[in-house]
Amino acid sequence: MPENSPDRAGGHPRPHNLTPPIRIPVGLVVLVGPPASGKTSFVRALVERRQIEAEAVVSSDAIRAELFGASVEPAESDAADAADARIFEERDRRIVARLAAGRSVIAESTNVTPQARERLIALARSFDAPVTVLRFAPDVADLLQQYAERGRTDLTAADVRAYAAVMSRDAGADRLRSEGAAAVHDVPGRRQSVTPAEAAARFTFALCRPPGR
Repeated sequence: MPENSPDRAGGHPRPHNLTPPIRIPVGLVVLVGPPASGKTSFVRALVERRQIEAEAVVSSDAIRAELFGASVEPAESDAADAADARIFEERDRRIVARLAAGRSVIAESTNVTPQARERLIALARSFDAPVTVLRFAPDVADLLQQYAERGRTDLTAADVRAYAAVMSRDAGADRLRSEGAAAVHDVPGRRQSVTPAEAAARFTFALCRPPGR
């Protein structure tokens, strides 16, 4: 299957002042960034521009909504842990299904901790699939502004700051490469005055392996 190019996808021409798009090979794409850092808006733009198919995105938040609806999870820790186990078991199943079929898959969750990434990288290695990391690391002030604008009730501002601190400490580009990422790319956002659609146009995705490989 030919890869989708931002120059062709959805009829959106690439602005002349941008460098050629970064090519993301077939494999596992891991999004890394705190809540409200722009991950969901970015993948939504990719889908809208037809650069990827919607089924290529495996979102832990979307799976949570599918399994548990809009209800708040029980505060009791054992029940919350059991819910998380179901969510990530289903996430892993969907990732494995796409990798086994030789198709690209995007893991959309925060993934700011080494432990979260280790689980994903192990899945990719079992299929000899390369791992590409896309980092979302906005300025904390921008991050908190985006959090406030989205009106999330499942997290506090303190939670968002904590995620950002972990990101800063444990998700630098060198650290990500040492964990097994074949490539690490930063996704621009508000700080660079770049919209999600403009950020999406900076990447092009190979969606599946050619036959016979």
